[in-house]
Amino acid sequence: MNRDSTSDRGRLPGHGRPAGVTVQAVRLVAVREIQARLRSRAFVVSAAILLLAVVASIVVGGIVGGSSKSSTTPVAVVTGVTLPSAGGLDVTRVDDEAAAERLVRSGDVDAAIVPDSSALGFGVVGLDSAPTDVVQALSVTPHVELLDPDAMAPGLVSLVGIMFGVVFFAAAVTFGQSIAQSVVEEKSTRVVEILMAAIPARALLAGKVLGNSVMALAQIVAIAVAAAVTLAVTGQDNAVTLLGPSMLWFVVFFAFGFVLLAAMFAAAAALVSRQEDVGSVTMPVMMLVMIPYFLIVFASDDPTVLGIMSYVPFSAPIGMPMRIFLGSAAWWEPIVSLLVVLASAALVVVVGARVYENALLRTGGRVKLTEALQR
Repeated sequence: MNRDSTSDRGRLPGHGRPAGVTVQAVRLVAVREIQARLRSRAFVVSAAILLLAVVASIVVGGIVGGSSKSSTTPVAVVTGVTLPSAGGLDVTRVDDEAAAERLVRSGDVDAAIVPDSSALGFGVVGLDSAPTDVVQALSVTPHVELLDPDAMAPGLVSLVGIMFGVVFFAAAVTFGQSIAQSVVEEKSTRVVEILMAAIPARALLAGKVLGNSVMALAQIVAIAVAAAVTLAVTGQDNAVTLLGPSMLWFVVFFAFGFVLLAAMFAAAAALVSRQEDVGSVTMPVMMLVMIPYFLIVFASDDPTVLGIMSYVPFSAPIGMPMRIFLGSAAWWEPIVSLLVVLASAALVVVVGARVYENALLRTGGRVKLTEALQR
């Protein structure tokens, strides 16, 4: 099969077909891709694991945070001792010092607060070591004024950044590789020749991108809903309010950002005919997914890095929602960033469709990108 005849075969099926036929073909291919993902046990298991991991991290975080807030240290206090305003102590009043010491020796309390002749008017009695928790609770804390009271805790910022990064990376890689493997499988088994005898190459590409994008978006929406429900059920309502806008924008950005990546995965896979070569041709696309992931993990609180990520099409689905969460993005910035992603996705889909169409029926060795871009 020579190059010229092969190229013609890749283009001829698309000519002269009514728009309704093309739309029907796209729909059929999309449904086929969705059904293939749902029948895949590996996909179902990986999707369930990712969903459970997000829910489990929220539950554990709520338990740890709740326990740290509600934890108290039991102490015995002799009647007559006046304590300063001290939180974190579970006070048991006793009549005399002897009764307090008995409670300490029996382990019912961690320490006893007894009267003495010091300036404070009381002292602390422990069993075999200094009760540091009690001493810290009784310490006088000066008034603290925060210059930036609305600033996010560094730990929370890092956690949210990692959450966005992991979900984006896992969904993009899972569905992107599925598209690539599907393209090469159809090409190596010559199934694509049968398909292209019935539908245009671009309709085949559009159906693959649409079907996998729908499944990827459904997974992201399921994770977002599960996260919101889990936060509400575990009593972390403030976190729902805090994360709500950024989660909604993350879903919107992912919907269009994945279309861009899906077209690139499909076009790259069309260049080869063996599953063994998929990794090499899709590595550049994988790097475009991995770089934003590492940036958000290691620089989630860097305003310069996040600002650049917000307007780069491959990282905007992570960078802009993160800036929305931090409150550092102006109202118009998400709109401008989304337009950049949309324009980039349209351009990549057009270029990817040309590569896909020209390389799909070329079997044997790897097709050079420059050849696939030629008409």
